[in-house]
Amino acid sequence: MAQPHRVGFLLIDGFALMSFASAIEPLRAANVLAGKKLYQWLQISTGADAILASNGLSVASDHTIADSVRYDTVLVCAGGNPAGFDDAKTLAWLRRLARSGCAIGGVSGGPFILAKAGILDGVRCTIHWEHLDAFIEAFPEIEPTRTLFEIDSNRLTCAGGVAALDMMHAIIRRDHGQALAAKVSDWFLQTAVRLGDDNQRISLRERLGTSNRAVLSAITVMERRLASPAPRDELAKTAGVSVRQLERLFTAHLGVTIEQHYMTLRLGKARALLQQTSMPVVEVSAECGFASASHFARMYRRAFDVPPSQDRMSGKSKAK
Repeated sequence: MAQPHRVGFLLIDGFALMSFASAIEPLRAANVLAGKKLYQWLQISTGADAILASNGLSVASDHTIADSVRYDTVLVCAGGNPAGFDDAKTLAWLRRLARSGCAIGGVSGGPFILAKAGILDGVRCTIHWEHLDAFIEAFPEIEPTRTLFEIDSNRLTCAGGVAALDMMHAIIRRDHGQALAAKVSDWFLQTAVRLGDDNQRISLRERLGTSNRAVLSAITVMERRLASPAPRDELAKTAGVSVRQLERLFTAHLGVTIEQHYMTLRLGKARALLQQTSMPVVEVSAECGFASASHFARMYRRAFDVPPSQDRMSGKSKAK
């Protein structure tokens, strides 16, 4: 009788319970629906008896990285600010697993830790959109996608949240066929299974709650031009309206001016870079389109009630 596929979940303090549940529950469902033990799962910690999730719940660990246990697959679940994780023993453990041929994956912020361990070189990978800018800055040699999940040989990466359900569907389908994978998805009321290359984020129209084409066209340009902000006349030309009309549309549909919305976008990216990277404040300022560090600091403090220097690597980023 074939042995069940053993999956280890390395849980990092602050991991998101939603992502973990979306990854582990399909394995349980596969066992139940198949009527046999196809998968076995174990919770792993870096050394503690229990690991704290981002919502305050505690999950008991079955093993630590110091234990001698065989795994077929290990998935690293991390949230919060994975850029701040630097446990040398854990990174070395992941490298040893990679050399042994174990399949290794990361969920939500987990790919950041895999990259720190040096085991994502030369493979397709993804990461949650909130960590993307920091990831690119920290690992310029790696080109992450903006997809839901990537399975490239024995490396598995997932953006997190409920996208883990979609990735586990693909894994169960690969291991045991479409029929069982479909039963698992049906059991969880997953009426539409998404492919790995689907977009992570909902459309701009849904995010902003407006369908006005001029506003959406202008904001599309804004999001692409944070380091070198487009002037209002260029935005208006792209939107096919006058500057005055575009201002009216922003106020009517979003309740803010063009400048206010642009500033929100730029400061949002700045905060992510400050909290998740070691980029100097002056470089963050330039990366987000500020001509002077003093102007940046003033606007930042006005928005967040704290100077950028104090927000540096604070780990306040939300867990997914």
